[in-house]
Amino acid sequence: MSRRPVLAVASAVLTLALAACGTPGEPGADAGGGSGSSASSSPVQVGLVYSRSGPLATYGEQYRQGFTAGLDYATKGTNAVNGRPVEVTEQDDAGDPAKAVAAATDLIGKGVKVLAGSTSSGVALQVAPLAKDNKVLLVSGPAAVDAVTGANEYTFRSGRQTYQDVATAGTMIGDVTGKKVTVLAQDSAFGKANVAAVTAVLGAKGATVSGVEVPAAATEFTPFASKVKAAEPDLLFVAWAGANATQMWTSLSQQGVFDVTTVVTGLDIKPTHALFGESATKIDFLSHFYDGAADNAAYQALAAGMEEQGGSVDLFTNDGFVAAQMVVHALEKSTDDTTAMVSALEGWSFEGPKGQMTIRPEDHALLQPMFTASLEKSGDGYAVKPGKTLDAQAVAPPVSPFK
Repeated sequence: MSRRPVLAVASAVLTLALAACGTPGEPGADAGGGSGSSASSSPVQVGLVYSRSGPLATYGEQYRQGFTAGLDYATKGTNAVNGRPVEVTEQDDAGDPAKAVAAATDLIGKGVKVLAGSTSSGVALQVAPLAKDNKVLLVSGPAAVDAVTGANEYTFRSGRQTYQDVATAGTMIGDVTGKKVTVLAQDSAFGKANVAAVTAVLGAKGATVSGVEVPAAATEFTPFASKVKAAEPDLLFVAWAGANATQMWTSLSQQGVFDVTTVVTGLDIKPTHALFGESATKIDFLSHFYDGAADNAAYQALAAGMEEQGGSVDLFTNDGFVAAQMVVHALEKSTDDTTAMVSALEGWSFEGPKGQMTIRPEDHALLQPMFTASLEKSGDGYAVKPGKTLDAQAVAPPVSPFK
């Protein structure tokens, strides 16, 4: 099983004008012979470059299955746009930016004008420049790194970004002005990036942010838990990656940290919920998406599509589904003119599985609702207990102009 960081924000390893055709949120709207529509019945080629193997393979598979379900929904079961079948070619980047660039370059060389994928932030940051250089459409997926937003005019995203994660965490203590926030993270590039992200987002809103950094291979967490407790923060923001997560959470509980502060981290995929151990029910979770987060036509289609594929709704299935919605909407405008595809997506508002989504034209940020949640004991495992649904504007990142 892939071991994702407990919180995906700022991870270096982990790391989309209303269209002239179709009503916002309406799947598979008829292009009606719009700009760039083709009378040809030859397939439209779409490249899917994602982590089919490697450390993020679990996320990649969720994304792929979500994309399949979304393609079916957006094309009303035809898997065709403007009368042309959509042919998806999958390429495995294994989470390696070099492999992703090679795969994307190969697809572009074969004439593919639409790429989707990017499970990893490191991959997304390397593939995005290819989109600009070759004038192809790129819809990045689960990669959370903020820099995908505003990367260039040809790059979009179908998932959330780091800023939205951190802003969601901040809402759990209300107005953060004058509040103390501690980030518990590993003494690594990943950990330092999380400290920097929380400082940039919550610090800019008036919070005082400090970090407690722990050796990544630590087995004894008592001194660090004691240091956190002594700091008496209003919010403890935990970012952790690794097999020692359970020991870390247990130590926080044993040292009474949960009794003195609000402890927040990101809700990961279902198989990781057991890693929180006895602390699971004490944590406040920020969440991008989870099984049962919403209930609308798109969500129901995602759930049905996942069941057909032998899977279930989980964290990154939304990102794949939304990517397919975006790809289809762009192709409805044109199957070969990338400029027209970009124009179709900019400013588009539509209903995804998690609710209403809007692609900000200025930088292609995907404005979307975010969630809070908790875990409760259910048999031998844990079930997600829904918290609040945050309006897209409440967690909207600042505009990041195209580079």
